[in-house]
Amino acid sequence: MRIHVVDHPLVAHKLTTLRDKRTDSPTFRRLADELVTLLAYEATRDVRTEQVDIETPVTATTGVRLSHPRPLVVPILRAGLGMLDGMVRLLPTAEVGFMGMVRNEETYEAHTYATRMPDDLSGRQVYVVDPMLATGGTLVAAIRELIGRGADDVTAICLLAAPEGVEVMERELAGAPVTVVTAAVDERLNADRYIVPGLGDAGDRMYGTAGG
Repeated sequence: MRIHVVDHPLVAHKLTTLRDKRTDSPTFRRLADELVTLLAYEATRDVRTEQVDIETPVTATTGVRLSHPRPLVVPILRAGLGMLDGMVRLLPTAEVGFMGMVRNEETYEAHTYATRMPDDLSGRQVYVVDPMLATGGTLVAAIRELIGRGADDVTAICLLAAPEGVEVMERELAGAPVTVVTAAVDERLNADRYIVPGLGDAGDRMYGTAGG
């Protein structure tokens, strides 16, 4: 597994405002969307392309386009939905799948309650988006599902990561074709498995506490 922390002043600036507890939900959603686009730019450096012949207004030339099968973007519900627009803005031709996952608050294990994506992901590059890599359980379960369907290149895009979660992913996904792209790796997890200093519960800060 490879982890890439995006070191860019605009990323740090937007992340600082996301961390601030005074930032309201509409502003949080907007900034998360903008930050994801910046992270996606780095995450797609190795997106697969193919050559194509075109005619400019001046002459014939050769360019590139995204190859087939098209990339698949998979947000983890519900907080991952807040990252979807930022991804498809950069990859408008990508297909979109969904994975609904819930964490047991006693065991901290993740369980899948809904999926919508192709059964066969052979040859597909997959970009899975989830705001927080905390314990690592949710992303490990999601990525195992994707690899089990044949995905041979998976990139996880997270706003924040904790060292404990990174360690779990490195251990549980050793040898798997996985890259993690994040804005920062924070200090640690607290007793409630929240990232410190973190930014709180990303889903609640995006959408409020309805159903909580």
